[in-house]
Amino acid sequence: MSDRPPGFSTLAVHAGAQPDPTTGARATPIYQTTSFVFNDADHAASLFGLQAFGNIYTRIGNPTNAVLEERVAALEGGTAALAVASGHAAQVVILQQLLQPGDEFIAARKLYGGSINQFTHAFKSFGWNVVWADPDDISSFERAVTPRTKAIFIESIANPAGSITDIEAISTVARKAGVPLIVDNTLASPYLIRPIDHGADIVVHSLTKFLGGHGNSLGGIIVDAGTFDWSTGGKYPMLSEPRPEYHGIRLQETFGNFAFAIACRVLGLRDLGPALSPFNAFMILTGIETLPLRMQKHCENAKAVAEFLAGHPAVASVSYAGLPSDKYNQLARKYAPKGAGAVFTFSLKGGYDAGVNLVSKLQLFSHLANVGDTRSLVIHPASTTHSQLDDAAKVKSGAGPDVVRLSIGIEDKEDLIADLEQALGA
Repeated sequence: MSDRPPGFSTLAVHAGAQPDPTTGARATPIYQTTSFVFNDADHAASLFGLQAFGNIYTRIGNPTNAVLEERVAALEGGTAALAVASGHAAQVVILQQLLQPGDEFIAARKLYGGSINQFTHAFKSFGWNVVWADPDDISSFERAVTPRTKAIFIESIANPAGSITDIEAISTVARKAGVPLIVDNTLASPYLIRPIDHGADIVVHSLTKFLGGHGNSLGGIIVDAGTFDWSTGGKYPMLSEPRPEYHGIRLQETFGNFAFAIACRVLGLRDLGPALSPFNAFMILTGIETLPLRMQKHCENAKAVAEFLAGHPAVASVSYAGLPSDKYNQLARKYAPKGAGAVFTFSLKGGYDAGVNLVSKLQLFSHLANVGDTRSLVIHPASTTHSQLDDAAKVKSGAGPDVVRLSIGIEDKEDLIADLEQALGA
């Protein structure tokens, strides 16, 4: 190999992987085992005491999962990563390291409906309080900061509307407040946007979506940027204070710029237990190998479909940042010059009933609650993914009653347009 840093497509195929040293297998094997044999008693003790790295038990780590973690960390430009059972599990593990009961975190209003529900309701039982801010009004994040604020959470491309968030501007707010910026990069994938390059301290993904890409395996991942000083001001005792379960080790002091990823593994994953199946890790790794090719096709198709819908008489509006007329187009040009993603929404003139009826008339699009598949998908958020919100909150999150969300796949764009045309006509 030359000294040239490998490109994105090369990393998507090779990062973290080597031929199996025992068998010579070129594809990463599925290490379908619960546990691993220790060399001797001293080796076992050093692993449990965080004095050496190695495999103990698949709930904490697994060689198949380790390849996935190293690959996504490389693609995102992070120092380390931790794979878990789902994107939702990743969010719980992240915030467990940062928040104590009574603490707050600020979140953008434009988020996946499941995250809004998790933040608003489930996290209350942990004593974690969410404060909402408007990603279109950066000053709302500044106003939301209090002495109890421990993090800011945003999506790079917001679900469901596909709007682009000004990561650098919100990163400035986080730096001033002395808290980490967490960016959910699920809809963009690192092929379109690398949030760490724009000031993110932690990146989270639902691996289920574009990274896996085939709608067959659940997973989530946490990427540590290695950019945040966890010892500042004593705000983050899980990382800065001695850990009694590890003989007084201070994780920040011991592990430096990948301390957060270590904390998520040895404190979060170890005790909460949302382990990723090695089989799912294998499936997601296989999907990542074609990520650059798929994302190009996703974006090409999405732009063509959005342009068609923008000119259709039954459509009231289209929210796709790749259209020159869209309010987020300038941010898309800055943050996602290779494409504005494949998930977007449009509003129908017939309102709620028209949205429900359209979904039932489509034939090529699959009606289901997912995005990021090779297949094109459709859903009416107000009656499904965002149904737990009141009408005002639905509108604020980009999921009003007349809104339909599309996740554009990699089929022939002419076929997708023809399916939408017949459904709109019906």
